[in-house]
Amino acid sequence: MPSNLPNKKVSLSPPQVRCAAASDLALAASLALLLHPTDVFAQSLEDLIPDSAVENPEGWASDGSGPDPVVQDGGAFVPPEPETPLDELPQMTVEWPDDLELSPIEPLDPDENVRFADLGEDPVFTPPQGPVVDLTDSLSISFPRERALFPVQDEFLDRFRELSAIEEFDDGKSNVAQLAARSRADEELLQTMLRVYGYYDARTVRSVVTGQTDIDGDGTIEDPPKVRFDVIPGSRYRFGAIDLGQLDQAADYTKLRNAFEIQSGDFLSSDAIIREQFDLDSALGENGYPFAAINSPELLIDHARAEGDLTMLVLPNGKYAFGGVTSNLPDFLSGQHLETIARFDEGDIYKRSLELDLRRAITATGLVSSVSITPREVEAPTIGNPGTVELDVEMTEAELRTIAGAIGYGSEEGFRIAASWEHRNFFPPEGSVKVRGIAGTQEQLAGITFRRNNLGGRDRILNIDAYASTIDSPAFDARTVALTTSYERVSTLLFQKPLGWSVGLELIATQERPPMVDGVARPRETYFVAALPLYAQIDTSNDLLDPTEGFRLSGRVSPEVSRSNNKQSYYLRGRADASYYERITDKIVLAGRAAYGAIPGTDLTNIAPSRRYYAGGGGSVRGYGFREIGPRDAEGEPSGGRSVLEVAAEARIRTGFLDGAVSVVPFVDAGSVGTGLTPDFAEFRIGAGVGLRYHTGFGPVRVDVGVPLNPRPDDNPVAVYVSLGQAF
Repeated sequence: MPSNLPNKKVSLSPPQVRCAAASDLALAASLALLLHPTDVFAQSLEDLIPDSAVENPEGWASDGSGPDPVVQDGGAFVPPEPETPLDELPQMTVEWPDDLELSPIEPLDPDENVRFADLGEDPVFTPPQGPVVDLTDSLSISFPRERALFPVQDEFLDRFRELSAIEEFDDGKSNVAQLAARSRADEELLQTMLRVYGYYDARTVRSVVTGQTDIDGDGTIEDPPKVRFDVIPGSRYRFGAIDLGQLDQAADYTKLRNAFEIQSGDFLSSDAIIREQFDLDSALGENGYPFAAINSPELLIDHARAEGDLTMLVLPNGKYAFGGVTSNLPDFLSGQHLETIARFDEGDIYKRSLELDLRRAITATGLVSSVSITPREVEAPTIGNPGTVELDVEMTEAELRTIAGAIGYGSEEGFRIAASWEHRNFFPPEGSVKVRGIAGTQEQLAGITFRRNNLGGRDRILNIDAYASTIDSPAFDARTVALTTSYERVSTLLFQKPLGWSVGLELIATQERPPMVDGVARPRETYFVAALPLYAQIDTSNDLLDPTEGFRLSGRVSPEVSRSNNKQSYYLRGRADASYYERITDKIVLAGRAAYGAIPGTDLTNIAPSRRYYAGGGGSVRGYGFREIGPRDAEGEPSGGRSVLEVAAEARIRTGFLDGAVSVVPFVDAGSVGTGLTPDFAEFRIGAGVGLRYHTGFGPVRVDVGVPLNPRPDDNPVAVYVSLGQAF
């Protein structure tokens, strides 16, 4: 009520409060309570309402009679007698307070961020018209017409699609209430994203348009509800002052500052701050600062300057070089052995990546269940000279004994069961002993292997293997005793190497004969063989078991001497393999393989059947039996050859089954074996088929079904292969 009323008193005449019915009694009581609450509370409600009014309210009111007027006695109201009907009230006055002042009512400012779509009214704020991007049937967004006003539009839209509540839950059936709730969340998301890109004065206008129902009354929504956001980005703020704490005290300040690429005047971006903080942290770790610390960045926005001042406290805490490595388990894995594993030497500038690499290498030994590495200062840095840190390695021993087994089947090779027992640190450090056995349709074996990992350098392995075996294959029957040794550096499941190599020695005594014919065994022939196998491989592929790009090129040569029937022969077994992988789309990979091998130096009859070349099987030409492609003897059995050529091509196509874990792989293989140094192309065998791959965390499980396209009479119509990993 305005404070400048002409009269400060308000008069209420009796007719204004006269009761017209029983319900008016409450009004009279309320009025009395308002004017003199203390006096009225002294009376009870029963005292104020006469009995006649309670018994017959309508009659009492229409009678027109009432109690005597309430009179003032000594400043207090005296209630009338209860039996007297309420007739009329005396004139009452209320004193207006002299000190009461009411503030004038001021109109509210309109909210420029609200736009009305369906009320037929003009919006409070009309954003400039720009191109509209429809993200879904229910969501669209508009940006300024000139791309220069919002140059990050494409990237902004991609991120908004991933985070939008409307985009996530849009099923085309949302009602207006659901859409409005999600649009509020999306509006907050837009404002946050705009600030991430440096638009601190940006505005967004949200419009929610209700849908239209089909006029025929069948309930079909012809025009579903929609949400539109109009983005008015405004000016893009820039970086102002940049404070990086004590970074300028580092010996490599210029290199480190260049790693943090934000400069004053650059467009402000929260993403850039996080990205450059990571780059600076990496640069500190890779340039000798193991104890460096970076505080969380702080950004002070100044709207008057349209700038943000960045403060990020950096503490380099000195530059250091590597010292030694200490172990908490010196009798298990000594510090000296760990220094052999490490890829750094004492005195090299500290690099965090080399520390992490050492931790990974210790884990790869399989001898520890947990490992942690902590740099420890042993010598403080001085002016111009780095300090020294030792790496303290804390390890927990893992279970060292392993029992393993595997079961396999091939339609041509039959069943194969393999089992082994291994102690992985029988001769510390990293000296393992493995006892193994094989029982299968075509092969039986018992052997023992000694293996020493990281001997003489990182990933260098010494293997010594002694075994006795029998093989009963379609090509030959062999009883063999062998002692082999190798010193190698090859890829493993944990460390795939771009360059692998191996040198070795093989001493073999074997009795071999061609397979039986009509149940009649042919005579055995004894061979004593000594070989010096050499192997090398270049591998640029991106995965050991499931490559999708790159190539592999390998070569193997083995000078050998063989003595049989008092005749000594010298020859060279050689083979080259190449494979290539090309990703065509996100779901299709093309792969190809070619291999060629030859044995110059002697005639085929001077070479033990187990040392000859064969083709056919899951790792060779699918669709044919194992070792069943090649020359045949007089009895029609495979006899092997001095040369081999194999080619293969396949397409690895990912499907949507099981969340994309299944691939379909059509393939074509071909191969030939010859008795001379060139394959017999007249006997070129071709196989084709299709396979399935189930992709797991450690590699794909392979199932291939192949058929021979130009089989011999004794070739089976179908061959099945199961293994881990791709065919090549």
